[in-house]
Amino acid sequence: MIHAGTKANANRFTGDWIFVDIGFAEKASSCGLLVGDGTPEVISFSRLCSRVLEIVGTGSNPLNLLIEAPLSVAFNEDGNPTGRRIERRGSQTRYWYVGLGCSVLVAATYLLRAINKDVGEREVRLFEGFASFKEKNSRSSHRKDVLDLRRVVWEGDSELGSTVSADALVVCSTHQLCSAFLVAGMNFGIPPVVVLGNPAGLQSAD
Repeated sequence: MIHAGTKANANRFTGDWIFVDIGFAEKASSCGLLVGDGTPEVISFSRLCSRVLEIVGTGSNPLNLLIEAPLSVAFNEDGNPTGRRIERRGSQTRYWYVGLGCSVLVAATYLLRAINKDVGEREVRLFEGFASFKEKNSRSSHRKDVLDLRRVVWEGDSELGSTVSADALVVCSTHQLCSAFLVAGMNFGIPPVVVLGNPAGLQSAD
């Protein structure tokens, strides 16, 4: 059974953990994978899917799965896509429906469809990671992203980031928030988001 985790679940002691920085590429090793207290790996999308499915199938504890991709989406009162609160910081935006957000959402859809098909009775709780706002001129690192996301969840590192509850994602009451996977016939609810950076500085989307 796959369903959204809760903010209360976002700590080291609520089950097994997998942290995924997902990518979607033909040949490149585009994904970061960090399993529990292990060391991060950089692997291909197909290898990521195989590893995650193997982990899902070999344990019985609740499995907390954090994916750095949009796991919920927002629409405005006219039915058009709109940003969630976490997706704007100052004048910068990283909306779920633009550019890389679309690519990793598709990748997450394929991964979760595969898990949903074979999950059996194991409880899989979803958490969204959000590591999109990088320092200017800093290089992106799949290893660093999954390590930093683990630090926020496991160590409560408030200087590095924090966990934003599902009810704090919507910008205004007229916007509709839903699972990103409804379009694929899967409804896993609205997970909390582990945000790298300072959520207090985030501004509302237009």
